[in-house]
Amino acid sequence: MRILWILPYSPWPTSSGGKTRQYQLIRSLAQAGHRITLLVQSKTPLGDQEREALSPWLERLVVLPRRPLRSPVTLLAALFAPYPLLVSINGLAPRLQAVFSDLLQERWDVIQIEHSYSFQPYERLLRQSGQPFILTEHNVESELGAATYDRFPSWLRWFVRLDQWRYRRWERRVLAQAQQVVSVTEADAQVLSALSRHPSQVVVNGVDCSHYASVSPDYHSRRLLFIGNYEYPPNVDAVEWALDAVMPLLWQQCPDVRFVIAGFAMPAHWPERWNDPRIEWHGFVPDLRELQRSVSIFFAPLRQGGGSKLKVLEAMAAALPVVTTAQGVSGLAVSDGVHYRRGEDPHRLSAALVSLLHAPSEAQAVGEAGRGYVVAEHDWSKAARQLEQVYTTIKQEKDGIAACV
Repeated sequence: MRILWILPYSPWPTSSGGKTRQYQLIRSLAQAGHRITLLVQSKTPLGDQEREALSPWLERLVVLPRRPLRSPVTLLAALFAPYPLLVSINGLAPRLQAVFSDLLQERWDVIQIEHSYSFQPYERLLRQSGQPFILTEHNVESELGAATYDRFPSWLRWFVRLDQWRYRRWERRVLAQAQQVVSVTEADAQVLSALSRHPSQVVVNGVDCSHYASVSPDYHSRRLLFIGNYEYPPNVDAVEWALDAVMPLLWQQCPDVRFVIAGFAMPAHWPERWNDPRIEWHGFVPDLRELQRSVSIFFAPLRQGGGSKLKVLEAMAAALPVVTTAQGVSGLAVSDGVHYRRGEDPHRLSAALVSLLHAPSEAQAVGEAGRGYVVAEHDWSKAARQLEQVYTTIKQEKDGIAACV
């Protein structure tokens, strides 16, 4: 099929769960023979390495710059436009609209748009053309917004309430126009179906299981690992909660335990705020396997977010035992005590960590059970087949309408 795939960011480098999902699905579908044109709005120019990483899987790559976050257009739209803040940041882009208008003159079997917050530049043109499209939501964005709004100062609470109201309205508006809505978990599918008033299909998050098959964690190392993209507020909250509330309790019982924190866009002030030699600070790590081999537990104290967490799936694929919250395993069919260990408050999380640190053989058993689950249910090949089925249904409906006409 000819697919026009639209993203508000470049999927390479794979520095976040969303980017990893995009890259792996594009690669899998291209390997299956589909011809993909990728339209990207990027806040930074794409270099030669990024283009080289993407070009083998694409028929065409179209990249347009996104205006700066603090541009006058965005600031004025945040106050006066009917759109929520995230939509204003990613929308109101005349050049992008013009390029999309030209692309609509071509024949596409599928147009796929990622995230409701990126939809504004395409709405009018899609309506005028009558072109059906797929919308993929990685989270229920109107619920996820709380993770960002919590960091606004108290004097801006009026704006927070306004923006939450605007996003709920926007979400319903966009979902109602999509021919098909795709979610990443069954729980999100139910919410999105209620908002759109038609069924939402699930395309699971996945892992390149073969990539992590060679990893053998060091269950005796007494080192914990967390990885995240810190442009995403739930990951910031997880690290800060862990260091303020959980690690002090753990260090009372296991003072020699080290905590490895890695990921993209790490706040520069963190090493100064938590100046402890037992904390190891890393930036973005393109290949996680060496880190995974050197640690004994993946610790993900996530309190906010949505969808399913690629960081958790990747840890399980590497046979790392995961200690996390219910939020950390949202969307996964896993059992506490079998595939992972759960805690919802600092004391229970600390106790779960202590238990596995004192029993390396038990940690290994939990890690192997998690790996078995991910291999069976979350390899990217399965996700790609689910998305192909959505495409087939869309094309059959489209061909049926054309035949009637």
